[in-house]
Amino acid sequence: MSPIMQARFKRFKQNKLGFRCFILFVIIFILSLGSEFLANDRPLLVKYDHSLYFPVFKDYPETTFGGVFQTETDYKDPAVQSLIDEKGWAVWSLIPFSYQTPNFALAQPVPSPPSMQNWLGTDDQGRDVLARILYGLRVSLLFGLALTFFASIIGVIVGAVQGYYGGWVDLIGQRILEVWGGLPTLFMVMVLVSMFTPSVYWLFVIMLIFGWPSLVGLVRAEFLRARNLDYVRAARALGVRDSTIIFRHILPNAMSSTLSQLPFMLTANITALTALDFLGYGLPPDAASLGELLLQGKNNLNAPWLALSGFFTLALVLSLLIYIGEATRDAFDPRRN
Repeated sequence: MSPIMQARFKRFKQNKLGFRCFILFVIIFILSLGSEFLANDRPLLVKYDHSLYFPVFKDYPETTFGGVFQTETDYKDPAVQSLIDEKGWAVWSLIPFSYQTPNFALAQPVPSPPSMQNWLGTDDQGRDVLARILYGLRVSLLFGLALTFFASIIGVIVGAVQGYYGGWVDLIGQRILEVWGGLPTLFMVMVLVSMFTPSVYWLFVIMLIFGWPSLVGLVRAEFLRARNLDYVRAARALGVRDSTIIFRHILPNAMSSTLSQLPFMLTANITALTALDFLGYGLPPDAASLGELLLQGKNNLNAPWLALSGFFTLALVLSLLIYIGEATRDAFDPRRN
């Protein structure tokens, strides 16, 4: 790590609020990645007849545990649990429900309020709300991170080419961006998504089409400023290729302002995905998502725990990202170098 990056990282750590938010966000992200180990309708580990089994990783037929069916084992079945208890034991996750598992043992009609069995209650299909939040967070964060990463790559390349060459390249690029930026993004995404079968991949591609211009203006301005500096002119005079000058000489110096915007881009992407899910144009209906949970809260006003769970989860994650973004922006401020 270069001395400049070390100084920036030190300034980032000195922002106590931003650094603590970063640590908390990393913890939440890691927990969401391990959702299968925290919320699952299968045991994490089963010991049966002196052998160990890992249902969380592999499907086993019921005959493996002394049953009579060759189909996949239903570990919530009392008969199967009795068979396992006779010759072994099972270790369950903290939340014995997956994001699609309905609780058939509810004493109240769905959506049921929070209880010792379902800590945040159930939705209108009897599914555990906390389990759906864990899985929904993972989908939202991974989707947002991937979208931010690829949109940043495209935006940086386009901005670098515009700023470095200038002239007609920059002029035509700016006119295209003005037209592209004038489109109602949310409505265009809704129209395009409705034309295809609901899919995470189609949704990702469509949102990427409209998400890449975010960094173009910032990178373009940095390249317009740097294209006439002495070290760039010297590299041109020595016959260095344009691609080498762009990506090896100018881009590393322009990345400081770019990196400081990534948390804000991630916030916008997560918000956009949640909004599309809420409107019914996002992820497939069987996927766990925060937007779908908010929609259930709107449709079930007699169950306030649905709306409150989705709201506070989304508010927490977005607030953490905003504080991280502010700390990153201060750390990469060129006036402090």
